[in-house]
Amino acid sequence: MIVKALLAVLGLGLGAAAQAQEPPDPRLVTAADEVALAYVVTGEGPVDTASEAGLRGISQVLTDRTTVEPGAPIGIRLDQDDLSLLTFLYWPVTESQPMPSPQAYLRLNRFLRSGGMILFDTRDGDIAGLGGPDGTEALRRLAAPLDVPPLAPVPADHVLTRSFYLLQDFPGRYGGREIWAEAPASAEEAAEGAPFRKLNDGVTPVIIGGNAWAEAWAIGENGLPLYSVGSGLDGENQREMSYRFGVNLIMYVLTGNYKSDQVHVPALLERLRREEVMQ
Repeated sequence: MIVKALLAVLGLGLGAAAQAQEPPDPRLVTAADEVALAYVVTGEGPVDTASEAGLRGISQVLTDRTTVEPGAPIGIRLDQDDLSLLTFLYWPVTESQPMPSPQAYLRLNRFLRSGGMILFDTRDGDIAGLGGPDGTEALRRLAAPLDVPPLAPVPADHVLTRSFYLLQDFPGRYGGREIWAEAPASAEEAAEGAPFRKLNDGVTPVIIGGNAWAEAWAIGENGLPLYSVGSGLDGENQREMSYRFGVNLIMYVLTGNYKSDQVHVPALLERLRREEVMQ
């Protein structure tokens, strides 16, 4: 009996090891290699269609305007897919989407703690008076199991406002609402190292807003916008600003606080000059 028990334990251990060493999904490997943008599949057809078309649109903008050339967007099923190869995840929030499994939340929290970012889009920016990032019950329900740091409205001097374009607002199909990100660290937290601040070069793990960005970015197979944004010239200007926000967002995810570090460049150069003189 003892021998059988030992063999059973050994078998379980070997099975777990084999499972842990399973090769990664080729679809996700390709997505990582091509810097493809990912979105959460909600199971609601129109929402998922908008997410894919939106990430396809902003990927095309990135290709046209920057050195980043993302591959085709990829849909992620949280209860099935490994997130370890991803960097960015667009999560449209809907009232009816089911809660992911506990195992999915373990993967999501590992994703956040390994430097990944989730953009939660409640897509309700046309409804006034909802307040902060917990404005919908669905968002509270879906985000509750996540290990998310304290959040605050994105300030005017945030790196997100200048990672590529200079921005003052972050509109999508809707505009005028604040977006939320990891709150600035206090002096004590900065000294000790805030929970997420040292991960992924200072990039916030979560951004929350309700401006329906995917719908503003979305293009069809013919390259034309799929959804209206405002009306007339004002609407097209808003769509352009939504593109610029998307570019800033992805450049921020990929480069971290690079733009913030630039303020230190003159001091570093002066220090190097002084050291060269002393030598």
